[in-house]
Amino acid sequence: MSVYAFPARKWKVMPHKITVLLADDHALVRRGFRRMLEDDPGISVVAEASDGEEAVRLATELKPRVIVMDCAMPELSGIEATRKILETCPEAGILMLSMHSEETLVSQALQAGARGYVLKNAMDLDLVSAVKSIAAGMTVLDPQVSRKDALKGERGGGLTPRELEILQHIVAGKSNKEIASDLNLSVNTVAVHRANIMDTLGIHKTAELVVYAIRNGLVNLP
Repeated sequence: MSVYAFPARKWKVMPHKITVLLADDHALVRRGFRRMLEDDPGISVVAEASDGEEAVRLATELKPRVIVMDCAMPELSGIEATRKILETCPEAGILMLSMHSEETLVSQALQAGARGYVLKNAMDLDLVSAVKSIAAGMTVLDPQVSRKDALKGERGGGLTPRELEILQHIVAGKSNKEIASDLNLSVNTVAVHRANIMDTLGIHKTAELVVYAIRNGLVNLP
């Protein structure tokens, strides 16, 4: 797969092997990715995580140069895990892998701080090349999801942090009144946020919104 790589801010380049953390809830997928990466003598997979919480813990403990992160994982989504990891490991290069190419999801990942977004089911996935580009400080996007709007990471392409917070409560089945009480907001403000979320995602039924949010890893499942 030929990925689009864009210059980014300069990162400290180490002369040693590129250390990689694999985060995916499917053991067979992790095993396959490990084999792909370790076929290259310049890459070393230092650990594997099966959920978002474990990914955050291992990233904080081991500080790998690159984290290959599945977008949809249990405990903590890849997007939320990315945010948490970059709070303590700001120089980590996170490559998001997903089954979905929706522009909104791509924007969410980039806004969270991921430096790359690649479709994991691409027949010509070149994970080694993508990891090396991320380690070199590049931004990597799968050609199928490369769009100017996604690169800009603008508000129109995704949800704000507050909207993501409210979306989490919506998925939990809470009413506007309950959400307002939990977040110390007015019911009217919550209603406006709910409307904005649906408008941004192009969804107009709560049931469809819940399904979309879960499938695309925008919320944390209990």
